[in-house]
Amino acid sequence: MSKANFSEAKMSKANFSEAKTTNHPTTTTPNKEHPMCQLLGMNCNTPTDIGFSFAGFSKRGGLTDHHTDGFGIGFFEGRGLRLFLDDKPSAQSPVAELVRNYHIKSENVIAHIRKASQGINSLENTHPFQREMWGGYWLFAHNGQLRPSFAPDFNGKAYRPVGSTDSEQAFCYLLNRLRAQFPDRPCPNTLFDALAELCAEIRQHGMFNFILSDGRVMYAHASTLLYYITRQPPFGQAHLIDEDMAIDFAKVTTPNDRVTVITTLPLTDNETWRQFACDELMMFDHGKLVRRHRPENPVYLTQEEGLEIARKAGVSV
Repeated sequence: MSKANFSEAKMSKANFSEAKTTNHPTTTTPNKEHPMCQLLGMNCNTPTDIGFSFAGFSKRGGLTDHHTDGFGIGFFEGRGLRLFLDDKPSAQSPVAELVRNYHIKSENVIAHIRKASQGINSLENTHPFQREMWGGYWLFAHNGQLRPSFAPDFNGKAYRPVGSTDSEQAFCYLLNRLRAQFPDRPCPNTLFDALAELCAEIRQHGMFNFILSDGRVMYAHASTLLYYITRQPPFGQAHLIDEDMAIDFAKVTTPNDRVTVITTLPLTDNETWRQFACDELMMFDHGKLVRRHRPENPVYLTQEEGLEIARKAGVSV
């Protein structure tokens, strides 16, 4: 997607009578409550507008779903980072409206819609969380819930949580461990191996679905539910689940474009979304899946199984 030509905001309203392709294993349906926070990530090989995906995703914050405890979205731009947070539901938030109308292009984007399970509804508890490490910004968003057994000691540590969520604690714990292990930034593959070990440790304490990026590559880990789609030639049409809106990517892309979108539950009903296995970590670079670490015998939950695990864990409160 060239900077001049591509914009997910070039959308059309549509009324698709049926889906062209069945998702793996299934797509979600609108107006159905899902008792867990919602994650959204985008990694691509050229600065891209996430407007189409965000148009559907933001509706899950109080309109097509009941996640009403705030939202946030961060855009990496060069060495900089634009971060928008609001403790209001994204479906009605003026900040979300600004983002929908402000067609920011980025190669790495992370967004989060919150359904509070730990910590009050406040800006300091709103994802994504941002920190500096090795001279660059890092952005992190999490859904799930970690049990009280996850209780890191932050005394004397470089990274400490500001709010009261288990998510920010996990982020700070990750960064402290990585900084202690690597005084200087390691290569992405070395960092991936270290993250795989830390994920295995932290997920012993509960649900640990997250998206993490340094603006160069994107890491995503699933304990339960996480999906991704890579759009590349030949491009086709996409139709949102949460809003009657469609886009023909063939009309707004170039033959060199590649975009991967990661989300808790699929955003479109006529594309094939691939599912993360339980306890799988992936790394994306320039819109391409370049590393994955998953169990020898991978398990894939149905959406209902994953959502039931969230309910039993008390994620919806």
